Amino acid sequence: MGRFRGTKEFWLDSLRAEAAAFQAAVGQEGALDLPVPSCPEWTVTDLVGHVGGIFEWVRSHVTTGVTSRPEAPATAWQPGVVPEGITAVEWYAGHAAALIEALEAVDPEQPAWNWAPQPKRAIFWHRRMANEVAIHRWDAQMATGLAEPVEARLATDGLAEVLDTWLPSGRQRYPDSGTGMVALSATDVDEVWYVRLRPDGIALLDTDTLLDDDDRHERATAIGTVSDLLLAVYGRVPFDVLQLSGDTRLLASLRTG
Repeated sequence: MGRFRGTKEFWLDSLRAEAAAFQAAVGQEGALDLPVPSCPEWTVTDLVGHVGGIFEWVRSHVTTGVTSRPEAPATAWQPGVVPEGITAVEWYAGHAAALIEALEAVDPEQPAWNWAPQPKRAIFWHRRMANEVAIHRWDAQMATGLAEPVEARLATDGLAEVLDTWLPSGRQRYPDSGTGMVALSATDVDEVWYVRLRPDGIALLDTDTLLDDDDRHERATAIGTVSDLLLAVYGRVPFDVLQLSGDTRLLASLRTG
């Protein structure tokens, strides 16, 4: 079957929903002082600052039409950076609204810097921000109550983003965990991703776009819902929540979070 292809509208809808769910989780009474189990040494306040700071930084450059790397934000998140008279959650909400407004207005094909080995277009940030806040919404809900899975279509795109963007960019936690084929099979969306681990990097196999006549015999397989597969490669849940077989040490090469 064909791979799911996201669009500006899909990613904006996902961003709006996930940003609102994040705000609902962190806005609960007493939430800001809670530890975040999936982000060791962080409190929910730190998580709010991280997400709001990313939103502010992306908004500052995504509409400029510039493809050179932007400077780091002048004021990185600090507990005291929230202006006097508003809460951390209100501060976050303002940055979320401003980012969404900017991404709604920008032409997805407009030039914009990104850190990946792919075209420098604004649409990169529609996708990246939707997936970024989905993972951190899960973090926030883990800290404040029961975390809900990532919606299946967004999780499908998020997992593809890890494989086609994060890993080819060298953003692996454990890049030297072996070579061979790994198969990730999502039980709820009828998708299988074949990832070839090579000594010089990772290639995502996609027979619609990439001819590769090497043997596709997988040395390791992980089977589960697409949300669990996504959360595992981000390090939010252990790989052993999945059904595993073969040389499971290879799965460490897929970890990006």
